[in-house]
Amino acid sequence: MNSFAGPVGGAAPIIADKAPMIDPFGRAVTYLRVSVTDRCDFRCTYCMAENMTFLPKKDLLTLEELNRLCSAFISKGVRKIRLTGGEPLVRKNIMFLVRELGQHVKAGTLDELTLTTNGSQLAKYADELYDSGVRRINVSLDTLNPEKFKAITRWGDYHKVMEGIDAAQKAGLKIKLNAVALKDFNEFEIADMLRFAHGRGMDMTVIETMPMGEIDEDRTDQYLPLSKLRADLEEQFTLTEIPYKTGGPARYVEVQETGGRLGFITPMTHNFCESCNRVRLTCTGTLYMCLGQNDAADLRTALRASENDGYLSAAIDEAITRKPKGHDFIIDRTHKRPAVARHMSVTGG
Repeated sequence: MNSFAGPVGGAAPIIADKAPMIDPFGRAVTYLRVSVTDRCDFRCTYCMAENMTFLPKKDLLTLEELNRLCSAFISKGVRKIRLTGGEPLVRKNIMFLVRELGQHVKAGTLDELTLTTNGSQLAKYADELYDSGVRRINVSLDTLNPEKFKAITRWGDYHKVMEGIDAAQKAGLKIKLNAVALKDFNEFEIADMLRFAHGRGMDMTVIETMPMGEIDEDRTDQYLPLSKLRADLEEQFTLTEIPYKTGGPARYVEVQETGGRLGFITPMTHNFCESCNRVRLTCTGTLYMCLGQNDAADLRTALRASENDGYLSAAIDEAITRKPKGHDFIIDRTHKRPAVARHMSVTGG
């Protein structure tokens, strides 16, 4: 049994007292993704409806509670934490949580603390992120065309994101660009985005759109299989499979012409469930054992039941025993409704 060392919300070092959590299919759970808010300052068309109803702020865990939950997972063998949203950097006082979790990196009890961002707040926070122990971030960017960027994000400012990328690189943060591949929107831009990313020393990953949450558009019209995108890219580039891994689901190739890396995340055409090492925690304390399934565990009740982490530890253990083998996403004309009702912003992708 693990107990929290020091006062609730404190940053006392934690020592893992057991091997990594093992799910029913023999996979070690070593990666925790934490959605610190469901709110975002963009309204990307494939992710959200324009007029979203967000969670009442009273339902959110405090940053101190999120820190305690993350620390409990670290004590149980989690070695990587990614902060997501919504947009994580719009959460008020988010740098408190980043600094607290960064102490685990400095203590050696966490291998990596990272985050996925839309880049809108990076100019403000880049230096502090680096000082807190963050070394690598993902920036979501689906086009290099400012007008198309405005169209797909609805509320986004392309030039502000570019300023954020500049600031992050200046601060010493390594960046990977994430682009969702969308038919008839950016499929013929990916080659130029690849050259842009690799020209600035950034990796890039392309992602298939996923059927999560009600949106204003038909995902059937947006869906672009990455098998087709890859075939198109291979008319311009020499792509060589490499064993490079960052702890997530991407499969990487090296691009001979640029010398950079390109990742493919394919939840639709080739799911990555056999190697899944992650669980997802929401800002309300709900743990989803699979992005594409609805089964979840309520950790908020366990968290608030006692300042001793025994009950919380047992709740986490029970949840891991329910981690499913995989997801079953479908996008076609006969499946109009999303496979999962919650929006991506709830669980952070």
